[in-house]
Amino acid sequence: MEKSEPKERNGQFRIAEIGENKCTLESYNRRDFYKISLVTKGWPPCQLRYGALVPIEIDRPALVLLNPLIPHSWVVPEREIESEGYFCVFDHDFISHNTELNGLSNRIFNNQKSPVYFPNEKELSFLTVLFARMRTEADLLYNDKDNLFRSHLNLLFHEALQIYQDDSKTEKGSSRVASAFFSTLRKQFPVDLPLEPIKLKKASDFADLLAVHVNHLNTAVTKASGKSTTAHINELIFAEAKSLLSYTTYSVSEISAGLGFEYQSYFTRFFRKYAGLTPSEFRNTFEKYK
Repeated sequence: MEKSEPKERNGQFRIAEIGENKCTLESYNRRDFYKISLVTKGWPPCQLRYGALVPIEIDRPALVLLNPLIPHSWVVPEREIESEGYFCVFDHDFISHNTELNGLSNRIFNNQKSPVYFPNEKELSFLTVLFARMRTEADLLYNDKDNLFRSHLNLLFHEALQIYQDDSKTEKGSSRVASAFFSTLRKQFPVDLPLEPIKLKKASDFADLLAVHVNHLNTAVTKASGKSTTAHINELIFAEAKSLLSYTTYSVSEISAGLGFEYQSYFTRFFRKYAGLTPSEFRNTFEKYK
């Protein structure tokens, strides 16, 4: 009696819309399935906990590629706007039949700094059409459907790698902008009164000097430090104001002008906001306890 050859395993692939048949972001968290989600809508933001990473907030459209070997969970609040989008799940057998697809999968899932990719408007449009097409094709009677899905996954992986590359370039550029801002800001201090008052006092002043849009500057600085451009500027101006009031004999009006305030009343209002005292009151208090 002849032995029958074991049937070749083609693996498994499933795709659905988020919300379809009660499928949610949390569905299909099995350790033997890779899962790719395209989240297009949902409010308030949900949060992804992934391995040892700091929890990632999904507060805008996102492509999420989850490695089944890394523990993960979703924290989804009660929604005013329910999550919308698509997800697909597949096992290793499904992608191992295609050498290129398997290689792309290894590049993405084995070297992840983060499983979350935030596409721009053009990238989001492409991904939405791609997932919608896969969902439509899932209902078709087509004998070579698995290879069709593998072709779509190939495109999806390449798109993810491009988004990652663009994000890396943006991150490097943002880092350079933030470094240039901090260096330029520090060079203004200490103030050399009365000859050299500071010239850069607003975020837009620094943006113009660095030849970047003010929004780009704010984003870069906030990402690098956790504080806004304006917060950094005001902190140094306030620190310099305290130093000048404490250790020099310059008048309040001279210090005000040197720190870039058009009117002394503006300086008084600024100083009181941070110190709870007027400049004169602060100086008198310092003199008393010196």
